[in-house]
Amino acid sequence: MLRKGPGRIYPLSGYHNYGMCDVPLRSVAGLEVGMTVSVHDGSSHGGFYETFATITWIDGDWVGLDHGIEADYAASDAPCLTTIYPLVFGHNIEGAAIRDVWLEGNRADNETHMGGCRGGAVYFYQSRDIEISGIRERDFYGEGLSFQMCREVVVKDCHFDENTGNGLHPGAGSTNALFENCHAEGNGKSGFFFCVRANHISVRNCSFKSNESGLSIGTRDCNNLIENCCIEDNRGAGLLIRKTPRPTEVHSCLVRNCRIRNNALESGRGQVEIENDAHDLLFVNNRIAANKERASAGFALGAMVRAIYLEGNSCENCAVDLEGEPGSLVDVPPRIECGYGAASALNFRHLNYPILR
Repeated sequence: MLRKGPGRIYPLSGYHNYGMCDVPLRSVAGLEVGMTVSVHDGSSHGGFYETFATITWIDGDWVGLDHGIEADYAASDAPCLTTIYPLVFGHNIEGAAIRDVWLEGNRADNETHMGGCRGGAVYFYQSRDIEISGIRERDFYGEGLSFQMCREVVVKDCHFDENTGNGLHPGAGSTNALFENCHAEGNGKSGFFFCVRANHISVRNCSFKSNESGLSIGTRDCNNLIENCCIEDNRGAGLLIRKTPRPTEVHSCLVRNCRIRNNALESGRGQVEIENDAHDLLFVNNRIAANKERASAGFALGAMVRAIYLEGNSCENCAVDLEGEPGSLVDVPPRIECGYGAASALNFRHLNYPILR
C-alpha cells in the first residue's frame, strides 16, 4: 500500500520565467532535495503549462529543479510550488507494469489538487507498452489515473474511486489502449474522461457509478469502442458526447451491449447526450432507463448532430426515447474501424517522442 504524504503550498516570491531550472520561494521550510513537486499559477493550473519536477538543490529561498519550468508564472496570479505529485508515475518509458497495489490519496492532508494533464494518482507521460492491473486507488486530490501521449496501454481489473477529478483520463493523443473490468465510482468529475485525441481505445466490461458523468467524450476523440459496460447513478448524463465544433468533432465510435440507467439525476438532458457536431456514431443493443422522478430523454441530440445509427436499444421510464431531429439518424450503419487493436501505423505518427532506456 502507498499513501500520499501531506501536500503543501509554497508561494513564489514573485514572477518567474519559462525555462528556468529553479524557482524563488517565500519560504522553503519543510522542503528537501529529492522531493517531487508541482509548480503553477492560477492560469496554468490543470494544463500542460503546469510544471512537474524534482528538487535538485536548495540555496536560501531558491529551489533548484531537474528541468526548466513549463511557462511564465505571473506574480499577480498566485504562483506557487506544491508538494502535490502522483503516487506512481513514469515519463518516457517502455515496457513497464504496475500490478496489485493499493493507493490512498489522503485528500484531507493535501491543500490543493494536481492538474490532470501533468499528474494523477497513477500517471504516465510519453510512454508505450504499459500495463496497469489490480490497482485499488481512492481519495486523491485530482485524477485517479491519467496518461498523456501514450500508446499500447492496457488497464485491467482496477478501481479508481472517490477522487476530486476524473476516475480515468486517457488524453493528449493517446492511442491504442484497452480498459477491461475497471471501475470508477464516486469521482468529482467523470468516471471516464476521454481527453483530446484519445483514439482507438476499447472500454470493456467496466462500470461507472455515482460520478459527475459516467463517460465523457470530446475533442478529436474518435474510433473508440465502449461495450458491455454498466453506467448508472451518475449526476449528469451517463454518456456525454461533448460539444466539439468541426473539424474537431467526435466521430467513428461504437457503443454496444451497455446498461445505461438512472443517470442525469441532477443535470443533463438525456441518459445519452450527444452535442454538436458529432457524427458517425453507432449505438447497438443498449438497455437504457431514466430515473422516474427526474425523467430525461433516452437519447438527446444536438441540432447539428448527424449520422447516428440506433439498433436494438431499449428505453424505459424516459420522457422520450429520442430528443432531437429525426434527420440526425441513419438507417444504414456507418462503416467505421474502432477500438484497441484497430489502429494502423498511420494512427501513431503524432506520437514521435524519445524513450529513455
